[in-house]
Amino acid sequence: MQQAPVSGEMTQKFIAFVMMQAQQISLWLGRIPHPQTGKSEVNLEAARLFIDQLEMIREKTRGNLSQEETKILSGVLSDLQMDYVKVSSGKNEPAPTEASTAAPEPETPKIQPEEGSVGKRFSKSYGS
Repeated sequence: MQQAPVSGEMTQKFIAFVMMQAQQISLWLGRIPHPQTGKSEVNLEAARLFIDQLEMIREKTRGNLSQEETKILSGVLSDLQMDYVKVSSGKNEPAPTEASTAAPEPETPKIQPEEGSVGKRFSKSYGS
């Protein structure tokens, strides 16, 4: 069967996609210096847009992700939402998270996926 290697490869690609998005969000939250200027820049509108996109990906793929993919996506989203709240409220202490490090440990995500949270669709309760 060819299914297992393809599935493992797709899992790795999905995780890489999530981490690339998280890195972009970390850039907009000022957690990573801009590659051209070397300075941290904050763009809350762009950060919120990318966070909303990851939330949409989580909702649209619910039930179709592996347990590992679900844990990583949920953990990354939780970390980024907390960072967004800190930055938007002026509490911008540098706190490296899984989303802002170069090589996170996919086997040890921070939170478990929420059970029975299907009715919670695209809420933006993490800032404003």
